[in-house]
Amino acid sequence: MARTKEFDPDAALQKALELFWERGYEATSMADLVEHLGIARASIYATFGGKHDLYVKALERYLQTRDPDVAEVLSQPGPALPAVRALVESYAEESAHDPRRRGCMVVNAAVELMPRDPQIARRVEASWDTVETALTSALTRARAQGEISADKDPRALARFLLVMMQGMRVLGRAHPEPGRLRDAAAQALAALD
Repeated sequence: MARTKEFDPDAALQKALELFWERGYEATSMADLVEHLGIARASIYATFGGKHDLYVKALERYLQTRDPDVAEVLSQPGPALPAVRALVESYAEESAHDPRRRGCMVVNAAVELMPRDPQIARRVEASWDTVETALTSALTRARAQGEISADKDPRALARFLLVMMQGMRVLGRAHPEPGRLRDAAAQALAALD
């Protein structure tokens, strides 16, 4: 007869996400996970696999639950440019007001693991591709509706905004000076005029 789990795997995954988000992959040991999750090492391995497997699952959970669905936010009917502006401004505000200075787990994963971990690289790239595609679509719609100049390249603008927004996440973790982030967002949005 199979034993029943004496812990909630979903709650344990959420706790692992919080710990990895706070400390990063390398600075989180299996002993840290055992202590933080309150479950035995063998149970972690049996349920999630090794530390890397658990990290991947935590990153996937983050991707599913943390940020709003950018495509949904940017594809609402009506003018597209206000939604793009609101998204960029929200990145600046969130980055400036992160009291724990954890930053974005996707950006953290990119900086820490992407160069040497193809599995993480694929997930990070997929996340960035989703944002870029949603921005490109919204900006194409904005151009078609006359909200931005016909000579603007929606894809190039989307890429610029993606890079700038991810940079704001880095600065938000390292030195979240609100004025710097707001000014950067305002200048990026000025490129849409």
